[in-house]
Amino acid sequence: MANTHDVKITVVKQEGFCGIDHKEGDTFMMAGSVTPQGICLAAFHGLLPSIRVLQMGGDFPWEEEGKCHVTCSDGENPVTFLLERV
Repeated sequence: MANTHDVKITVVKQEGFCGIDHKEGDTFMMAGSVTPQGICLAAFHGLLPSIRVLQMGGDFPWEEEGKCHVTCSDGENPVTFLLERV
């Protein structure tokens, strides 16, 4: 994908047990179309649509410009990520 933005992924909240052991403050960088090493693939599956919006310069009207919060799909042990266009 040409002319896309990188997206910084930060764990901002982790509740319960995380099998990958994500912790608040963990960061990952999404550059182009390469999956960040060490990120939970199940969580990444949920993050990817929002990452693509930010990479292409889009925004979400309910979020601050260039940012988005996404929570993984584990309803009993959720991990919340902040996505930031850089």
